[in-house]
Amino acid sequence: MADQIDYRILGDDLQAVVITLDPGEAVVAEAGAMMYMREGIEMATTLDASGQGGGGLFGKLLSGGKRLLTGESFFVTMFANHGRGRSDVAFASPTPGKIVPLDLAQWGGTVIAQKNSFLCAARGTDVSIAFTRKLGAGFFGGEGFILQRLQGDGLAFLHASGTLVTIDLAPGEQLRVDTGCLVAMQPNVDYDIRMVPGIKTALFGGEGLFFVNLTGPGRVILQTMPFSRLADRILASAQRAGGARREEGSVLGGLGNLLDGDG
Repeated sequence: MADQIDYRILGDDLQAVVITLDPGEAVVAEAGAMMYMREGIEMATTLDASGQGGGGLFGKLLSGGKRLLTGESFFVTMFANHGRGRSDVAFASPTPGKIVPLDLAQWGGTVIAQKNSFLCAARGTDVSIAFTRKLGAGFFGGEGFILQRLQGDGLAFLHASGTLVTIDLAPGEQLRVDTGCLVAMQPNVDYDIRMVPGIKTALFGGEGLFFVNLTGPGRVILQTMPFSRLADRILASAQRAGGARREEGSVLGGLGNLLDGDG
């Protein structure tokens, strides 16, 4: 059983989550995610993401290695309330965007999420890896073939970018999604990678060569702006302009924007 924690989310686009712990309760978080903690909260680094203390040293090392494969830290940090009263600990997302609270019990006990998305969870939540069922998804999925699996019956928090969209798929209903826009899904949703039909569409459509094909039943969460896409656009603009738009404010500035597709 996971600890029953209380929380509130601060902010709009650059969010933080403040978790209130009763004496004896704890939360596990990705290393480096903590923003502040009040008196009574003590932190410790551990290999055991669930915080249950079982499995032996080998099992903990294996669990840490699996997290490393998903792009997370080898260790997680546990924050426990050892005081006499309720106390707060806060965590912030490492990238601009939203924090997604998930009640794992309402998701059937398991959620499959994109790698690097785990922020924190109530003690008792297990964070491991989930391989996609088809090898093609691994090589062409854009986000890699290793996804995260969160299991438990308590609260877990993911971070995503842009606006979030939740879609419930009926049995057999299909949804085609940009490879970077998938945030989380229930494990019974079938996940596959399909090539964009038509070579002209693939080369000149601006959407890349592949998309994610999701088949219900189940619930999925999408993000409107993958941070990797934003980073690529910033990097490409900086490279084209030599680090700055030197002609900005001139006639060439407007022409440059038109050529770049920015206006």
